[in-house]
Amino acid sequence: MLRRRLLQLLATSAAAPLVRAADAELVVAVNQTTIESAPFFIHSIPGIRVVPVANGRAASRLLVDGMVDAATGSETQALLNSIAQPDLRIVLTVSECRYRMVARRSAGIYGIIDLRGKRVAQTPGTSSIYFLVDMLRMVGLTLADITAVTMEGPDMPAALANNQIDAMAMWEPHAQNALDQLGSDYMILTHPSAYFERFNLNTTASVLNNPQRRAVLVQAVKAIDQVSRQLEKTPAPFLPALSQAINTPVQTIEKVWSQFRFPARLQQQALQEILEKMEPWAAEVAKRSVRSNQVLAQLIDASIVKEAGL
Repeated sequence: MLRRRLLQLLATSAAAPLVRAADAELVVAVNQTTIESAPFFIHSIPGIRVVPVANGRAASRLLVDGMVDAATGSETQALLNSIAQPDLRIVLTVSECRYRMVARRSAGIYGIIDLRGKRVAQTPGTSSIYFLVDMLRMVGLTLADITAVTMEGPDMPAALANNQIDAMAMWEPHAQNALDQLGSDYMILTHPSAYFERFNLNTTASVLNNPQRRAVLVQAVKAIDQVSRQLEKTPAPFLPALSQAINTPVQTIEKVWSQFRFPARLQQQALQEILEKMEPWAAEVAKRSVRSNQVLAQLIDASIVKEAGL
Protein backbone atom coordinates (compact mmCIF):
# COMPACT_ATOMS: atom_id res chain seq x y z
CA MET A 1 0.00 0.00 0.00
CA LEU A 2 2.79 2.43 0.91
CA ARG A 3 4.72 1.59 -2.25
CA ARG A 4 1.59 2.09 -4.38
CA ARG A 5 0.90 5.44 -2.73
CA LEU A 6 4.42 6.66 -3.41
CA LEU A 7 4.19 5.65 -7.05
CA GLN A 8 0.90 7.56 -7.29
CA LEU A 9 2.52 10.64 -5.77
CA LEU A 10 5.40 10.55 -8.21
CA ALA A 11 3.31 9.72 -11.25
CA THR A 12 0.63 12.35 -10.72
CA SER A 13 2.91 15.30 -9.96
CA ALA A 14 3.66 17.41 -13.02
CA ALA A 15 6.78 18.77 -11.33
CA ALA A 16 7.98 15.32 -10.31
CA PRO A 17 8.08 12.77 -13.15
CA LEU A 18 8.24 9.12 -12.18
CA VAL A 19 11.73 8.77 -13.70
CA ARG A 20 14.21 11.31 -12.33
CA ALA A 21 16.01 13.50 -14.84
CA ALA A 22 19.26 11.53 -15.10
CA ASP A 23 20.98 11.94 -11.73
CA ALA A 24 20.13 15.63 -11.38
CA GLU A 25 17.77 15.14 -8.44
CA LEU A 26 17.43 13.07 -5.33
CA VAL A 27 14.07 11.83 -4.06
CA VAL A 28 13.87 12.23 -0.28
CA ALA A 29 11.14 10.79 1.97
CA VAL A 30 10.43 13.28 4.77
CA ASN A 31 8.22 12.85 7.83
CA GLN A 32 5.43 15.40 7.33
CA THR A 33 4.27 15.40 10.97
CA THR A 34 7.35 16.64 12.81
CA ILE A 35 8.93 20.00 13.52
CA GLU A 36 12.29 18.31 12.99
CA SER A 37 11.54 18.23 9.24
CA ALA A 38 11.31 22.03 9.04
CA PRO A 39 14.28 22.74 6.70
CA PHE A 40 12.71 20.58 3.99
CA PHE A 41 9.30 22.24 4.20
CA ILE A 42 10.01 25.96 4.58
CA HIS A 43 12.24 26.36 1.55
CA SER A 44 12.91 24.53 -1.69
CA ILE A 45 16.22 22.62 -1.59
CA PRO A 46 17.89 22.54 -5.04
CA GLY A 47 18.23 19.01 -6.35
CA ILE A 48 15.83 17.58 -3.77
CA ARG A 49 12.34 16.29 -4.50
CA VAL A 50 10.56 15.91 -1.18
CA VAL A 51 8.07 13.07 -0.77
CA PRO A 52 6.05 13.73 2.42
CA VAL A 53 5.17 10.59 4.37
CA ALA A 54 3.17 9.87 7.52
CA ASN A 55 6.05 9.08 9.87
CA GLY A 56 9.72 8.17 10.16
CA ARG A 57 8.99 4.46 9.85
CA ALA A 58 7.38 5.03 6.46
CA ALA A 59 10.30 7.17 5.31
CA SER A 60 12.81 4.51 6.32
CA ARG A 61 10.84 1.73 4.65
CA LEU A 62 10.96 3.59 1.37
CA LEU A 63 14.72 3.97 1.67
CA VAL A 64 15.17 0.29 2.53
CA ASP A 65 12.98 -0.70 -0.44
CA GLY A 66 15.00 1.49 -2.80
CA MET A 67 12.01 3.69 -3.59
CA VAL A 68 13.81 6.89 -2.56
CA ASP A 69 17.41 8.07 -2.48
CA ALA A 70 17.34 9.40 1.07
CA ALA A 71 15.07 9.69 4.08
CA THR A 72 14.83 11.58 7.34
CA GLY A 73 14.60 9.81 10.67
CA SER A 74 15.89 9.52 14.21
CA GLU A 75 18.85 7.38 15.18
CA THR A 76 16.45 4.57 16.09
CA GLN A 77 15.32 4.28 12.48
CA ALA A 78 18.91 4.04 11.25
CA LEU A 79 19.69 1.26 13.71
CA LEU A 80 16.49 -0.70 13.11
CA ASN A 81 16.63 -0.45 9.31
CA SER A 82 20.35 -0.89 8.69
CA ILE A 83 19.97 -4.65 9.04
CA ALA A 84 17.65 -4.85 6.03
CA GLN A 85 19.70 -2.15 4.28
CA PRO A 86 23.36 -2.60 5.33
CA ASP A 87 24.38 0.19 2.94
CA LEU A 88 22.35 2.76 4.90
CA ARG A 89 24.45 5.79 5.83
CA ILE A 90 23.79 8.75 8.14
CA VAL A 91 25.17 11.83 6.39
CA LEU A 92 23.70 14.84 8.21
CA THR A 93 21.99 15.76 11.48
CA VAL A 94 19.12 17.97 10.39
CA SER A 95 17.71 18.75 13.83
CA GLU A 96 17.97 17.96 17.51
CA CYS A 97 15.30 17.88 20.20
CA ARG A 98 14.97 16.94 23.87
CA TYR A 99 11.87 14.84 24.51
CA ARG A 100 9.41 15.23 27.38
CA MET A 101 7.11 12.69 28.98
CA VAL A 102 3.73 14.01 30.05
CA ALA A 103 1.72 12.43 32.87
CA ARG A 104 -1.42 13.13 34.87
CA ARG A 105 -0.82 14.30 38.41
CA SER A 106 -4.21 12.84 39.31
CA ALA A 107 -2.77 9.41 38.48
CA GLY A 108 -0.29 9.89 41.31
CA ILE A 109 2.67 10.56 39.04
CA TYR A 110 5.17 13.15 40.27
CA GLY A 111 8.41 11.56 39.12
CA ILE A 112 9.72 8.81 36.87
CA ILE A 113 9.63 6.26 39.68
CA ASP A 114 5.87 6.77 39.95
CA LEU A 115 5.40 5.18 36.51
CA ARG A 116 5.58 1.76 38.16
CA GLY A 117 2.30 -0.03 37.48
CA LYS A 118 0.95 2.83 35.35
CA ARG A 119 -0.39 2.78 31.80
CA VAL A 120 2.16 4.51 29.58
CA ALA A 121 1.59 5.15 25.87
CA GLN A 122 4.43 4.60 23.42
CA THR A 123 4.90 3.76 19.75
CA PRO A 124 6.87 0.55 19.08
CA GLY A 125 9.78 0.67 16.68
CA THR A 126 10.37 4.38 17.20
CA SER A 127 12.33 6.78 19.37
CA SER A 128 9.17 7.02 21.49
CA ILE A 129 9.65 3.63 23.08
CA TYR A 130 13.42 4.00 23.28
CA PHE A 131 12.90 7.27 25.16
CA LEU A 132 10.55 5.48 27.55
CA VAL A 133 13.02 2.63 28.08
CA ASP A 134 15.82 5.11 28.72
CA MET A 135 13.73 7.14 31.17
CA LEU A 136 12.74 4.01 33.11
CA ARG A 137 16.39 2.97 33.23
CA MET A 138 17.21 6.21 35.05
CA VAL A 139 15.36 4.94 38.14
CA GLY A 140 16.00 1.22 37.80
CA LEU A 141 12.71 0.30 36.11
CA THR A 142 12.02 -1.61 32.90
CA LEU A 143 9.03 -2.07 30.61
CA ALA A 144 8.03 -5.02 32.79
CA ASP A 145 7.33 -2.57 35.62
CA ILE A 146 4.67 -0.63 33.67
CA THR A 147 1.72 -1.33 31.40
CA ALA A 148 2.99 -0.23 28.01
CA VAL A 149 0.11 0.88 25.76
CA THR A 150 0.70 0.87 22.01
CA MET A 151 -0.56 4.09 20.45
CA GLU A 152 0.31 6.58 17.71
CA GLY A 153 1.40 10.05 18.78
CA PRO A 154 -1.63 12.03 17.57
CA ASP A 155 -3.94 9.80 19.65
CA MET A 156 -2.03 10.15 22.91
CA PRO A 157 -3.08 13.62 24.16
CA ALA A 158 -6.83 12.85 24.12
CA ALA A 159 -6.24 9.42 25.65
CA LEU A 160 -4.28 11.02 28.47
CA ALA A 161 -6.90 13.71 29.05
CA ASN A 162 -9.68 11.08 29.04
CA ASN A 163 -7.91 8.87 31.62
CA GLN A 164 -7.36 6.04 29.14
CA ILE A 165 -3.64 6.21 29.91
CA ASP A 166 -1.65 7.69 32.77
CA ALA A 167 1.40 8.97 30.91
CA MET A 168 2.86 9.22 27.42
CA ALA A 169 6.34 9.08 25.93
CA MET A 170 6.30 10.95 22.65
CA TRP A 171 8.00 13.69 20.66
CA GLU A 172 6.64 17.14 19.90
CA PRO A 173 4.16 18.55 19.13
CA HIS A 174 2.18 15.70 20.75
CA ALA A 175 3.62 16.32 24.21
CA GLN A 176 2.63 19.98 24.02
CA ASN A 177 -0.83 19.04 22.75
CA ALA A 178 -1.24 16.87 25.83
CA LEU A 179 -0.21 19.73 28.11
CA ASP A 180 -2.73 22.00 26.43
CA GLN A 181 -5.52 19.48 27.02
CA LEU A 182 -4.65 18.60 30.63
CA GLY A 183 -4.94 22.08 32.10
CA SER A 184 -3.32 22.03 35.55
CA ASP A 185 -3.45 18.23 35.88
CA TYR A 186 -0.04 17.55 34.35
CA MET A 187 3.46 16.55 35.26
CA ILE A 188 6.41 16.87 32.87
CA LEU A 189 8.97 14.10 33.28
CA THR A 190 12.46 14.42 31.87
CA HIS A 191 16.04 13.71 32.83
CA PRO A 192 19.26 15.44 31.72
CA SER A 193 20.86 12.09 30.90
CA ALA A 194 17.91 10.62 29.03
CA TYR A 195 17.57 10.27 25.28
CA PHE A 196 18.23 13.39 23.23
CA GLU A 197 17.08 13.01 19.63
CA ARG A 198 19.28 13.56 16.61
CA PHE A 199 17.04 13.64 13.55
CA ASN A 200 19.18 12.73 10.57
CA LEU A 201 19.28 12.57 6.81
CA ASN A 202 20.06 9.02 5.74
CA THR A 203 21.01 7.73 2.31
CA THR A 204 22.79 4.67 0.87
CA ALA A 205 26.30 3.81 -0.23
CA SER A 206 25.06 3.53 -3.83
CA VAL A 207 24.08 7.22 -3.81
CA LEU A 208 27.38 8.20 -2.20
CA ASN A 209 29.34 6.17 -4.75
CA ASN A 210 27.62 7.76 -7.75
CA PRO A 211 29.63 10.90 -8.67
CA GLN A 212 26.66 12.80 -10.16
CA ARG A 213 24.23 12.01 -7.38
CA ARG A 214 26.88 12.62 -4.75
CA ALA A 215 27.48 16.09 -6.19
CA VAL A 216 23.74 16.81 -5.97
CA LEU A 217 23.72 15.66 -2.35
CA VAL A 218 26.68 17.89 -1.46
CA GLN A 219 24.94 20.93 -2.93
CA ALA A 220 21.70 20.00 -1.17
CA VAL A 221 23.49 19.76 2.18
CA LYS A 222 24.94 23.23 1.60
CA ALA A 223 21.45 24.54 0.94
CA ILE A 224 20.05 22.81 4.03
CA ASP A 225 22.76 24.51 6.06
CA GLN A 226 21.78 27.94 4.70
CA VAL A 227 18.08 27.33 5.35
CA SER A 228 18.81 26.05 8.85
CA ARG A 229 20.86 29.13 9.71
CA GLN A 230 17.97 31.37 8.69
CA LEU A 231 15.53 29.20 10.61
CA GLU A 232 17.55 29.44 13.83
CA LYS A 233 18.24 33.16 13.48
CA THR A 234 14.74 34.39 12.59
CA PRO A 235 12.20 31.55 12.77
CA ALA A 236 9.01 33.66 12.83
CA PRO A 237 8.72 34.29 9.06
CA PHE A 238 9.00 30.56 8.35
CA LEU A 239 6.55 29.22 10.93
CA PRO A 240 3.36 29.72 8.86
CA ALA A 241 4.79 27.55 6.07
CA LEU A 242 5.93 24.95 8.57
CA SER A 243 2.53 25.06 10.27
CA GLN A 244 0.78 24.30 7.00
CA ALA A 245 3.23 21.56 6.05
CA ILE A 246 2.95 19.60 9.30
CA ASN A 247 -0.67 20.56 10.10
CA THR A 248 0.21 22.10 13.46
CA PRO A 249 -0.86 25.57 14.65
CA VAL A 250 1.83 28.24 14.71
CA GLN A 251 1.04 28.87 18.39
CA THR A 252 1.86 25.25 19.24
CA ILE A 253 5.13 25.38 17.32
CA GLU A 254 6.07 28.60 19.13
CA LYS A 255 5.51 26.96 22.52
CA VAL A 256 8.00 24.17 21.84
CA TRP A 257 10.44 25.97 19.57
CA SER A 258 13.08 26.46 22.27
CA GLN A 259 13.53 22.68 22.51
CA PHE A 260 14.77 22.43 18.92
CA ARG A 261 18.05 23.08 17.16
CA PHE A 262 18.81 22.82 13.46
CA PRO A 263 22.58 22.29 13.32
CA ALA A 264 22.98 20.95 9.76
CA ARG A 265 26.19 19.28 10.89
CA LEU A 266 27.40 15.80 11.74
CA GLN A 267 28.97 15.33 15.19
CA GLN A 268 30.52 11.99 14.44
CA GLN A 269 31.74 11.10 17.93
CA ALA A 270 28.48 12.07 19.67
CA LEU A 271 26.45 10.16 17.10
CA GLN A 272 28.69 7.10 17.44
CA GLU A 273 28.19 7.15 21.20
CA ILE A 274 24.40 7.25 20.99
CA LEU A 275 24.37 4.45 18.40
CA GLU A 276 26.49 2.32 20.72
CA LYS A 277 24.17 3.07 23.63
CA MET A 278 21.03 2.26 21.62
CA GLU A 279 22.32 -0.82 19.82
CA PRO A 280 21.55 -3.35 22.62
CA TRP A 281 17.95 -2.10 22.63
CA ALA A 282 17.70 -2.33 18.83
CA ALA A 283 19.18 -5.82 18.89
CA GLU A 284 16.65 -6.92 21.50
CA VAL A 285 13.77 -5.50 19.46
CA ALA A 286 14.93 -7.37 16.35
CA LYS A 287 15.94 -10.49 18.32
CA ARG A 288 19.45 -10.44 16.89
CA SER A 289 22.98 -10.18 18.20
CA VAL A 290 24.53 -6.86 19.15
CA ARG A 291 26.77 -5.43 16.46
CA SER A 292 30.30 -4.27 17.22
CA ASN A 293 31.21 -0.61 17.56
CA GLN A 294 33.25 -0.94 14.38
CA VAL A 295 30.17 -2.04 12.43
CA LEU A 296 28.11 0.80 13.90
CA ALA A 297 30.79 3.30 12.92
CA GLN A 298 30.27 2.31 9.29
CA LEU A 299 26.72 3.67 9.45
CA ILE A 300 28.09 7.21 9.79
CA ASP A 301 29.56 8.90 6.72
CA ALA A 302 30.94 12.37 7.37
CA SER A 303 32.41 12.81 3.89
CA ILE A 304 29.42 14.73 2.53
CA VAL A 305 29.51 17.43 5.21
CA LYS A 306 33.25 17.70 4.74
CA GLU A 307 32.85 18.19 1.01
CA ALA A 308 30.16 20.77 1.72
CA GLY A 309 32.62 22.63 3.94
CA LEU A 310 30.49 22.29 7.09
